[in-house]
Amino acid sequence: MSLSIHYAFLPHTDADAAIGFYRDTLGFEIRQDVGYQDMRWITVGPAGGAGTSIVLHPPAADPGVTDAERSTILELIAKGAYTAVTLATDDLDGLFERLQAAGADVVQEPIDQDYGVRDCAFRDPAGNLIRVNQVG
Repeated sequence: MSLSIHYAFLPHTDADAAIGFYRDTLGFEIRQDVGYQDMRWITVGPAGGAGTSIVLHPPAADPGVTDAERSTILELIAKGAYTAVTLATDDLDGLFERLQAAGADVVQEPIDQDYGVRDCAFRDPAGNLIRVNQVG
């Protein structure tokens, strides 16, 4: 038996900005773009690859969420305190330069961490924290 991660979920607050960032800046492909009423779920992942995808979803879309709860969730997303994802690349410095040139919200420049990882961090257009580890 095998078990793998198929989807990870991150909220988006602007579908078009999310597509621009994940497709045009990171180079991910759009695997699905599904709309329902005024909401969109956008599935992205590394170009040409199968495996794990990120589903960018409308935050607090559950009808049981109150307006006050929705407001709190949006505030946490904007701070980068709601959720995060870690990506991996074999060219951290090159990716960082591309992200910086594209105007990404840099949180941390590439650095060798005390715990043995070289990484950087930035925020996507919604405010989600995206860390990138050097591999290989």
